[in-house]
Amino acid sequence: MAEDLLIGGAGDRRIALLPNLANRHGLIAGATGTGKTVTLQTLAEGFSRLGVPVFATDVKGDLSGLCMPGRPHPRIAERVERLGLTDFAFEGSPTIFWDVFGEQGHPVRTTVSEMGPLMLARLLDLNETQEGVLNVVFRVADENGWLVLDLKDLRAMLQFVADHARELRTRYGNVSHASVGAIQRRLLTLEGQGGDRLFGEPAFQVDDLLRGGPQGRGWVHLLAADRLMQQPQAYGAFLLWLLSELFEVLPEVGDPPKPRLVLFFDEAHLLFDDVPEALLDKIEQVVRLIRSKGVGVYFVTQNPLDIPESVLAQLGNRVQHALRAYTPKERKAVRAAAQSFRPNPGLDTERVITELGVGEALVSVVDAKGRPTPVERTLVAPPRSRIGPVSAEERAAVLRRSPLHGIYEKTVDRRSAYEILAERAAQAAEVQESPPKAARRPARRRDSAVEAMLKSAARSIGTQLGRELMRGLLGSLIGRRR
Repeated sequence: MAEDLLIGGAGDRRIALLPNLANRHGLIAGATGTGKTVTLQTLAEGFSRLGVPVFATDVKGDLSGLCMPGRPHPRIAERVERLGLTDFAFEGSPTIFWDVFGEQGHPVRTTVSEMGPLMLARLLDLNETQEGVLNVVFRVADENGWLVLDLKDLRAMLQFVADHARELRTRYGNVSHASVGAIQRRLLTLEGQGGDRLFGEPAFQVDDLLRGGPQGRGWVHLLAADRLMQQPQAYGAFLLWLLSELFEVLPEVGDPPKPRLVLFFDEAHLLFDDVPEALLDKIEQVVRLIRSKGVGVYFVTQNPLDIPESVLAQLGNRVQHALRAYTPKERKAVRAAAQSFRPNPGLDTERVITELGVGEALVSVVDAKGRPTPVERTLVAPPRSRIGPVSAEERAAVLRRSPLHGIYEKTVDRRSAYEILAERAAQAAEVQESPPKAARRPARRRDSAVEAMLKSAARSIGTQLGRELMRGLLGSLIGRRR
């Protein structure tokens, strides 16, 4: 079994995660400025030292310091001495930077098809009727074998479905031109905000998260999320897509000696804000089942109440930093957080939560028998890497040394729905051009034959063996085909 992962100390007791139970998920919570980011940093570099790859969202840029050795500081020295860390030494972790916008890291892309209608509808904040139209678009594309990779493919498909709404109605129901127009406008808004960069090829490969790092270390993958956070729906949809991809691709491994991958999702409440009940049920199922794939998911948020109770119940490893209680609602949140821990007879948990200093936390982890340990007031170990962001020059140097340098930066535009439908439109335009007078009658018959062929093809869509509609999060649970 791998050595344990130190979180901190409670008096003379060592508080640590057991690697073989680190896939039981976790929570890092606390008010702003109480030390959540530093705790995340300590855990991330600890997993890296154990050879476990880490993926973390960096919403403020502070985590980028993970790639550089830390710097001496009196507070760090004091904490090292108090915890008796005789082997403490400043060092950076092997780091790979990612960025949806391709500015602060390797571009992260997926295809529209891989995102699927369920999460795409959430990304675009569509209503039920508009989501139904989007489902029709995906079904028609599937049954015709047309790839929908980027936003121009999706726009072309929307136009095709609108133009053939009459032929498609008997198979799929009414397709409202107003709904198609509303979706098109949402796509224009998303594109104007830079969200179109999320869709395209080469698409992000999950295997790149699992590659081994230098000297047996695990790579720390950091997603620059400061700009992405300006679009909360996009941020939440991206995290859900990543979960669904991992769930689909990775095989079952049970409880391995250490996780295959650990995810840290900062501002985790954005995954659950305004989520339909059906989608929330699927998120809860994926979080519950993905641990059997050897993946640990750690949610980072200000308040435990930001996480739905069905998900919170699955988070066995918990680090609770200080909470403030100035209003009745805040006092209720403190009480709920205290009651979520296994009681410690020697600790007034509810009182201590409001008294914790910076760098202190209430910690409970899963023990060797799979039970949560009694809560302990813990001094969190300091990170060995730099606290705070790196400079633009340092980030650029890390990117140049990346094993993925130059792979995701080159875009690919394959023949897909947009090109196919453009070719069909051009062919139809050629047929409809006015012929010489002598050929008018045959030409009219030719036009009719083409129109009949297109209408017949549209009517026959429903008779073809279609692929599963529900991709993404829901599709993963019912066995989608890529």
